[in-house]
Amino acid sequence: MGHLLSKNGYRLKKRTRKLRKKKRKRNCLLQGPCMLCFIVHSNSSANPDDEPLDTSGSSCTASATVSVSASKLAERYASSLGSPEACTHFLFAPPCAELALLTAAAASSVPAAKLLLDPPRSSLFRPVVASAVTVSSSVAVSSSVAVPCAPPGLAEMVCKRKRAELQRCTPCKQPRCTFPLPEGADGGGGTANGGSGGGGAAVADTATHCLLPLSSLPSSSSSSSSSSSASSSLASGGEESLGVVPLQRDVAGGESTSPSSECSRAATTTATDLTDASCINHLPSSILLKVFSHLTVRERCLGASLVCKYWRDLCLDFQFWKHIDLSGLQQVNDELLVKIASRRQNVTEVNISDCRNVQDHGVCSLASQSPGLLKYTAYRCKQLSDLSLATIATHCPLLVKVHVGNQDKLTDHALKLLGQHCSELKDVHLGQCYNISDEGMVALARGCPKLHRIYMQENKLVTDKSVRAFAEFCPELQFVGFMGCSVTSQGVIHLTGLRNLTSLDLRHISELNNETVMEVVRKCRNLSSLNLCLNWSINDRCVEIIAKEGRRLKELYLVSCKITDYALIAIGQYSSSIETVDAGWCKDITDQGATQIAKSSKSLRYLGLMRCDKVNEETVERLVLQYPHIVFSTVMQDCKRTLERAYQMGWSPNNSAAS
Repeated sequence: MGHLLSKNGYRLKKRTRKLRKKKRKRNCLLQGPCMLCFIVHSNSSANPDDEPLDTSGSSCTASATVSVSASKLAERYASSLGSPEACTHFLFAPPCAELALLTAAAASSVPAAKLLLDPPRSSLFRPVVASAVTVSSSVAVSSSVAVPCAPPGLAEMVCKRKRAELQRCTPCKQPRCTFPLPEGADGGGGTANGGSGGGGAAVADTATHCLLPLSSLPSSSSSSSSSSSASSSLASGGEESLGVVPLQRDVAGGESTSPSSECSRAATTTATDLTDASCINHLPSSILLKVFSHLTVRERCLGASLVCKYWRDLCLDFQFWKHIDLSGLQQVNDELLVKIASRRQNVTEVNISDCRNVQDHGVCSLASQSPGLLKYTAYRCKQLSDLSLATIATHCPLLVKVHVGNQDKLTDHALKLLGQHCSELKDVHLGQCYNISDEGMVALARGCPKLHRIYMQENKLVTDKSVRAFAEFCPELQFVGFMGCSVTSQGVIHLTGLRNLTSLDLRHISELNNETVMEVVRKCRNLSSLNLCLNWSINDRCVEIIAKEGRRLKELYLVSCKITDYALIAIGQYSSSIETVDAGWCKDITDQGATQIAKSSKSLRYLGLMRCDKVNEETVERLVLQYPHIVFSTVMQDCKRTLERAYQMGWSPNNSAAS
């Protein structure tokens, strides 16, 4: 500060020119332009006594002339600050504005204290962005202040030490701790880490903004303590970023809002802006679509689509409506299916299981608009008739999967249409469709030679004729199930011609003998799963042949069969591939059979002993400890596993009692 108060202006000019020739950056004590480093220039010299500065080195001020020398300006400032209040306001106000005010006072013969403490309400003021250097040596904050409109005798402020105008900074992205300038304003920049600050200019029509620190302005009494704390924090190596908030100044009324209210309002705006900046909607739509793909249809329709219009549009993306899973949604009706059909013509999979409000009209509308439908599932939709499945068969020739279990109104007519139009069909489930007979099943087998899976359950009108037709016309069958159907050993024996058969479900076949089962196991070498539950004719001899001949057999279900410990011992002795054995409800199984199969079998991983009353629980506990790789299924063991899973999920007895 002393170099400006020097009376020898020529030495100051000479020294500054010498520093500029050496191209050395010389900063003030505060690591930037101090408050007294600004002088006012004009195109014409206002005072002939002042010497002009040589600005040939700066392109921005090549034509500017010096109107007030540094010494004269310092004397004016010293004479203008006549009261303690004016000095305090001068020291803690933005330097550029106060210097401009004092210069205006000197030019217009108005007392400086009056201009400093009560700015005039005239059109003399216009918004200009200047650079305000903070007390910190590493942080510079740009502020927008009001300076007098330059009359002919006044001009822009220039940093004397740099001999150039304050470079105008291009608008840039505001840091998180600051707020963007109003629209139409040019943002000013600042430097950190010891650099000199840059400034800019902005023009506003109605109001001007001043960027102030988020912290309250220091008073004269607390300035020393604040300065010492700031310098100590900087000396320890910590860096603080000062947030700035806009302070509205009413030009017409000369009133300004309090900094505390503006800071609180700015803090709220900051939270809103940060929330918007980190909003998930800023992610690319491809990422949001990937996130939404993990949601169910219920979550997308009743949750995500109600958030905003953008999410609603994303939830209506075509990829989500290729596979429509509406199972269990009682809100689904014909009107919804009609809307889906009118908007989406690329549906490939539909599941309307347990949708009791869906009628034939809705299914027909969807089928007529979905020629590329591949999979159709409608379990327990007893209100649907032949019309639904017939329309699907007519309009969807590429159909490969039809699961329509437990539909009482379904008849052979729909199966005939499936056989005529859907030659690509591979998976059919017609369990508990009690009106289906051999006529429809034979037509289906003849028209769908590519079938891989056929499952029937409790279809009393299906007999050996249907089994023979499938074995003859569908050589690629891999899964066959005729649980509870009117099938005998004479029909099952035809399955020996299926070389690709891997899974056979013969539960509850009333007339099934051991010889037929053994022959099927011998001929079907790829058989991996055999279900013989609820067949009292299966004995130990049959199980022994199965264990010997089933080289690839992994699952064997013998619930409620007439077997003893000998069957389990034979499995452990002869089979090296069986992993799952379920012998539940076999009353003749004892501790010996359970112990021997666990001891001798090297492939066993699951042994079902549910309600085998002759097997002691102490024996099972000992086997559990001795063979930890085998899961033993009993009433007690299953209860223990259920409790363990509940504890893992956070359940506790106290919570259960309280609820």
